[in-house]
Amino acid sequence: MSTTREIYDQLAPGWYNYRHRTRFRTELESLAGRWQRGKLLNVGCAHGPDFLPFKNSFELHGIDFSPRMLEMAEKFAAKHEFRASLVEADARHLPYPDATFDWAIAVATYHHIEDSEERLRALIELYRVLQPGGEAFITVWNRWQPRFWFRSRDTLVPWHGRDRTLYRYYHLFSYREMEKVARQAGFELLESSPENSYRFPIKAFSRNVCILVKKGGGP
Repeated sequence: MSTTREIYDQLAPGWYNYRHRTRFRTELESLAGRWQRGKLLNVGCAHGPDFLPFKNSFELHGIDFSPRMLEMAEKFAAKHEFRASLVEADARHLPYPDATFDWAIAVATYHHIEDSEERLRALIELYRVLQPGGEAFITVWNRWQPRFWFRSRDTLVPWHGRDRTLYRYYHLFSYREMEKVARQAGFELLESSPENSYRFPIKAFSRNVCILVKKGGGP
């Protein structure tokens, strides 16, 4: 069976063409206004669309474990006229010194890590590389969205290409679990909410769990 990294290498060109804009434009534009400027890390940056709201006022850095995704990110950055320092790396072992970044985003990244201790390790790494007072925006898929009601919280989700179907590993988080692991990593929870496009009054069934967290010790 292919690893998650190998699968994303294979689907990178199609992903670039299929998802050319971020699904979290409203949230990320709001954060760009809140944060204004600084050094920003995009954990699991894929082909780069989540950089766009930050391209004019931030120093951009991104990591991804897929070299093909990083090739697509270079292409995306050139097309949209911004620069980002991109590094092939694993979210569990970030190749930066302590307190390197002012801000971070991690869109649809941590749910691809297969072990609970490794997911916590990745959040601890994120905490480590943030400046005191730094904030991070994190999204993961919600265990209780209706299409997964009768599935295991650890599941394979198909990606249907033109000539093949690839199966990607997901750990599906509940709101409570995502909030708990963020706190275990040391973060202060500032906000926990559905994606902006979710229009129903009960947040428990949203597609995504979105959290905004802060590293203590800053202003």
